[in-house]
Order: sequence, then C-alpha cells, then structure tokens
Amino acid sequence: MLRSLYIQNYALIEKLDIGFDAGFSVITGETGAGKSIILGAIGLMLGQRADVKAIRQGASKCVIEARFDISAYGMQPFFEENELEYEDECILRREVYASGKSRAFINDTPASLVQMKELGEQLIDVHSQHQNLLLNKEGFQLNVLDILSHNDEQLSVYQSLYKDWKQAQQDLEDLIARAEQNKADEDYIRFQLEQLEEANLAAGEQEELEQEADTLSHAEEIKAGLFRAGQLLTSDEGGLLASLKESLNTMLALQKVYSPATELAERLESTYIELKDVSQEISSQEEDVEFNPDRLEEVNDRLNLIYTLQQKHRVATVGELLTLTEEYSAKLAAITSYDERIAGQTALCDTLYNKVKKQAAVLTKTRVKAALEVEKQMTSRLVPLGMPNVRFQVEMGMRKEPGVHGEDTVNFLFSANKNGALQNISSVASGGEIARVMLSIKAMIAGAVKLPTIVFDEIDTGVSGEIADRMADIMQEMGEQDRQVISITHLPQIAARGCAHYKVYKQDNETETNSHIRRLADGERVEEIAHMLSGATLTEAALNNAKVLLGVGK
Repeated sequence: MLRSLYIQNYALIEKLDIGFDAGFSVITGETGAGKSIILGAIGLMLGQRADVKAIRQGASKCVIEARFDISAYGMQPFFEENELEYEDECILRREVYASGKSRAFINDTPASLVQMKELGEQLIDVHSQHQNLLLNKEGFQLNVLDILSHNDEQLSVYQSLYKDWKQAQQDLEDLIARAEQNKADEDYIRFQLEQLEEANLAAGEQEELEQEADTLSHAEEIKAGLFRAGQLLTSDEGGLLASLKESLNTMLALQKVYSPATELAERLESTYIELKDVSQEISSQEEDVEFNPDRLEEVNDRLNLIYTLQQKHRVATVGELLTLTEEYSAKLAAITSYDERIAGQTALCDTLYNKVKKQAAVLTKTRVKAALEVEKQMTSRLVPLGMPNVRFQVEMGMRKEPGVHGEDTVNFLFSANKNGALQNISSVASGGEIARVMLSIKAMIAGAVKLPTIVFDEIDTGVSGEIADRMADIMQEMGEQDRQVISITHLPQIAARGCAHYKVYKQDNETETNSHIRRLADGERVEEIAHMLSGATLTEAALNNAKVLLGVGK
C-alpha cells in the first residue's frame, strides 16, 4: 500500500512530501486547490503519457516518487520475470524533463514505462469521475465477471488458442492471396520456363562458345601464324631444331677433351627435346584449325540466344539463367500444389476453431456462475444505499464470432423503481445512482482482487445525506480489509469517517502560487468539516455538527 508520495516541480507544486497510513483516508480541499494535480502526478508515476507543460515554470524537470509496502501481496514473480530486485518496500519514480525526455525507475533501477504501468496496475487503482463512463462498456462489464469468477487460467488457455486460430486464419488468407496472384501469373511463368528449358543451357558453355567464336573468326590468321612458327622450328635450312641438333652434336664431341661440355650437352639435349615437342604441338594445332563458316554461324546463333535471354531477364551469366529456371520451376510446382495446401490450412483453421469454441464454452460457464453472484451482491449492496426497489441483472449473449476475450456479450441492466423496466444502466441511472453502482462494483471487485491501494476521486458526486453515510461505510469497510482506501471528497459525511484527513490548499507569495497538502490534526479536522458544512463563514452550528460527525461531542 502507498506509504509516501513525493512531488517536485509539477504544475503548481514546488515540493511536496506526504506520508499515508493504512485504512481509510480522505482528502479534501476547495475546488481548484490542486487535488487534480496530485492525481495527475500519480498518473505519471503509474506510466501515463507525460506532458512537458506540466513541469513547473522555470524548472528543468519534475520528479514524482511513491513508496509502497508490498510485503503482503506476493509480487515477487513480477520482479523475477522483469529481472528487477525485489524489496518489501517498492519505490516507483518518474522523471520528466523539459526537453521532452522521460525516465522511469523501479527500486532505483531504470525501467520501461510498460513495466512501470504493469506494476502500477497491481499497486494502485485510481477511480476518477470519468471512469463512471466505463459502466456501460462491455469490456468493463465482462472484466467484472472474469475477476469474480477467478478464471485467469481458463482465459489464458482460451487466448492462446484464439491467437493460434487467428494466426492460422491470417496464414490461410495469405495463402489464398498468393495462390490467386500466382495463378494469374501462371501462363507468364510457364512461358518463361518453357523458353529457358528449350534453350537447354549448360554451366560454363558461354565462355567456351565465346572462345570458339574468336578462334573461328580468325582461323586463317591463326593457321598462318602456326605454320610460320612451325617452319622456323623445323625448316631444313636454318630451322631452329636443325641448328640446335648440330650444337648438341658439337658438345657431345667436345666432352671427351673438355669436361664442362658434358653439362652443356645435357642442357642442349633437354632444350632440343622440349622444342621438338612444341613443334609437334604447333603442327597438330595447325591441322585442327580450319575456317568453317557454318560452325561460326552456329556458334554465333547460340551466343545470340544466350545474350538475348540474359538481357531479357536482366542477368549477366548462364549460371543466373539456370538459377532463374529453377525458380520458375519451383513457382510452377507451387501453383499446382496450392489447392492441396489451402485444403490443409483450412482443415487446421477448422480444428483450431473447434478448440476455441470448446474453451469459450468453459469461459461462459464460469461467467454465468459469476453473473448470478454479481446480481446477488449488487442488489444487497445497493439496497442500503437508498435503492430499496433496485433490480440489477446481468444479461449475457453470444457474439457472432469468438473474440479475444471469448464469445460472451455482457450487459448490465438496472432499474431503481418497482415499476421500471430493466434497461441498460447508463440509459436509466442518474449520476448519483451510477456513482453508487460503481462504488458497489469496486467494493465487490476489491473482495476478489488483492489490490493494495484504491483512490476514489469524488465518486460521491450527486449523493448526500444518509446515502453519503452509507457510501462512507463501504469505503471504510474496504479500508479495513488489509487494503488502503483514499477518497477525494466534497462531502463532510465521508470526510468525517476517514482515519486520516488530508487537506489540499493553495498558498500565494509575492511571485507565485503553490499547492500544498498536509495532514490535519483532530482539532483542524473539526474546522475543515465545519467549513464543508457551512461554507466560508464558520458558524457555531456547523462546528457542533462537525464534532458530531467526528464523534467528539459538542
């Protein structure tokens, strides 16, 4: 529960540091004194969107920090899941800078706003007047049933199945869309594939063909060059091989009288053998090279086909054309298999849908039981709040299609009069009646949820007298159940019932206006409640009445 609240440089608050007790506390103050500012600061601390305009003029940042005692609420799992250090005293801090940046901390460890909001929702529930509008929202009404039915596990199983089903549906829609698109492209893909397959391309053939084309185009030049080179080697008159053979024989003759000639002879012999082999190779290649116009035309036609395909498909190699052939082949195969794949995906959707429906029925069963309990509890809670003829009914129906929370629809029906027809609660209930209904719902939910702190912001709007007393009873009772209830109120009957009483007020100095909050002593409470009874003029009758409300006598 909330132990202390620290606010610095937020709106009209320069610096505020206030402690809170367990049980039922009240906050009072004139309209415009700054109660909404405190609620706004709490909202920031609970992860709401920051507005730099809320930073006090002239300050570089504002800070909101709250300390909670969470020792009795079993929140260790949240800290473990988020890799945060757990302590019985939890500190939430939010810093908003004039530059627009914002930082969040949990136990002095940097945290995300998502983490702060998730934790904050487990620590404190702020009920402001606008939340009365939630009463007619189906999601809120359904949530009431789920809280009271304790169906967290069943809902979690359902939502997991629902997520799988919706994903399977999306996959089916994507598959159908791809099938339709590909079938529309089938003729094009088939034509491209047939053209590529008819080309009968082979890896590496382009390079071989280009080399062959060069050879065929220069056949006469190549043949003449090879013949000339061969003649220079083998001619009987002045040929290189004949001269080399004569040099070899000379060295062989000298080696008997000149020993170095032996090595020279060996080298000449090796050279002679190599050149003779070269000569034979040149002769062989000369015979192979011939001018063949038909073959050159055939090679050029093949190359032109390859170049045309490359230009058409915007690739540079035969290898890329072969890859493209494989891709077209795979697409064509996929097109022919779409019907089978769609049938399989449809069957999966049907299977998951049946599981969703089955689990939805489990949820419905828990909610129907909870609905009966809601009707019973709401009637018993509203009768003492000045509605002796109240009728409260939970109308349940079924959605056309399962939703993320199941297939149930919920509508709270209400009538405060004997002869009044049951109608949608927001259509027939007055502001004061809605306030009492919401308080009763909050009290009912509080019994099912272990929420440390509840803040009511003027939930008593539109009620007075004995009804205000009864509402104070409910809030006081809620505060006695290991829970902290803080009520911001304008009603003296409710203000008098708080175990602790805080006053919000403005104070001016020469240059600025500041909002403050402080806890009132017993004597100060008498005057504050007397002012709430009589207004600015403090009368003896109001003081005596305030003492009676506080139970301190005249």
